[in-house]
Amino acid sequence: MSPEPKPISTTTHHHHHKPKTLPDLFLTTALSLLCLFTSSDKSSNSLKVPSLYLPSNPRRFLKIPTMSLTKDNNHNFAATPQSLSDWLRPRLPSDSFASWGVKPGTKNIHNLWLELSEGETSLADSTPPVRSVNVVTVRIFRNDKILIESLQELSDGNVRDRCRPLSEKMKPDETPEEAVFRAVKEELGSIVSGDVVRIVPGSYLKKVEERDSKSYPGLPARYVLHSVDALVDGLPEEEFCTEEVEEYLDSKVEVDKAVCVRKHHWKWVSPDSIKS
Repeated sequence: MSPEPKPISTTTHHHHHKPKTLPDLFLTTALSLLCLFTSSDKSSNSLKVPSLYLPSNPRRFLKIPTMSLTKDNNHNFAATPQSLSDWLRPRLPSDSFASWGVKPGTKNIHNLWLELSEGETSLADSTPPVRSVNVVTVRIFRNDKILIESLQELSDGNVRDRCRPLSEKMKPDETPEEAVFRAVKEELGSIVSGDVVRIVPGSYLKKVEERDSKSYPGLPARYVLHSVDALVDGLPEEEFCTEEVEEYLDSKVEVDKAVCVRKHHWKWVSPDSIKS
């Protein structure tokens, strides 16, 4: 008996090839181009094939989109001064809130709305809300004296005592150094220029204070204070006053309703006389 024929295999053999990576494809293309040029006639041998740079990790060259934060991250309650007022009223002592802009030396709801709209201030959604502010303080020295702002003349005709060094609320994403030059320009710019400011190296200090706001009675505040020592050329040796550079130019209507500083009064005193 003849042996039975072997059955024909119906198994399909799959050849698994390792997928080519992006650098492999570049290399294959480069080699193909090289072969193309070398297989041409002799005249083509004079052609120079440009060298190709094949990155080992092509993903390094992909641009990753980033998201930037803007100053307009306010809550819906601050859409307008009126909506801000409606939101604050049940969260603050009624007598304190009613004194805003009425009691001498205080600011009003339009001031707070401007601070929020410019990103200078944030409010915690709590009862009572907490106002958080970053402030730069510039301790300007001359010999053994320090310059302080003795008082401010306000747009409502009132005068507010200060007795503290030059200080200014910081803008969003502003560094302390940038805030120093802007503060000098805004409050002393009517008599000096910003290029005469020299910050003393190593003088930067940072601390946090929590207290009720004098500008907004009844509203707790958290101040992050950034302090530097500085020298400013061209300042008078005696007491003097400066005019405030107008802020919030994009919100002229609300500025007209806010309580603004018209003049700053300055004098030189002993550093020991300043309240800590």
